[in-house]
Amino acid sequence: ADTARLYTMFTAPPEATLEWNDAAVEGSFRFLRRVWNFGVAQADAQSVEIAGQSFGKAAQALRREVHTVLRQIDYDYQRMQYNTVVSGAMKLLNAVEGFKPDGSPGDAAALREGFGILLRCLYPATPHLTHQLWQALGYDKAMGDLLDAPWPVVDVGALTQDEVELMLQVNGKLRGKLLVPAEASKDEIEKLALACDDFVKFAEGAPAKRVIVVPGRLVNVVI
Repeated sequence: ADTARLYTMFTAPPEATLEWNDAAVEGSFRFLRRVWNFGVAQADAQSVEIAGQSFGKAAQALRREVHTVLRQIDYDYQRMQYNTVVSGAMKLLNAVEGFKPDGSPGDAAALREGFGILLRCLYPATPHLTHQLWQALGYDKAMGDLLDAPWPVVDVGALTQDEVELMLQVNGKLRGKLLVPAEASKDEIEKLALACDDFVKFAEGAPAKRVIVVPGRLVNVVI
């Protein structure tokens, strides 16, 4: 039942016609099987509250991705764009599956929060599977039955970044990546770019004639 619901919501928006496709249905089933298997693997994980936790870089990155996707899912639900809601849920699953916790309480809390958000976002589409996992993993003890649980709220604080990754180009060709403080000025970014190993390697001693900074995206050094 959940597979059929997910398929119809993901394949076409409500106002469009839909042709049944066995291969696409199988894809919806495989996704739900991944959700189930991941949840079962978390069965022995202890409940850890988000409040008061200290998060490492990996946990911060996970929470930033989860809450960024949640913001889009929330918007898509409001405009009844259910196919992109499901694609957002797939991004959430990819995020929690790809996260490698180090055993710290912060990592455990971030992972548990992310999966709990995924279950709540999927619940309107796949109520049976999500309800079962919600109870099996003990979320109901903290937030009540899934039917009555509060809708997840985007944590604006989780969206902030201490560092920003920029593409590094030399003469317009991608040569690496550059991590800079989120609040770094244009002059500071230029200095970091000229001092980084990737630029030094490809410049081969040639002086920089010009440095072009596109905020939040890239640095291009012309030599």
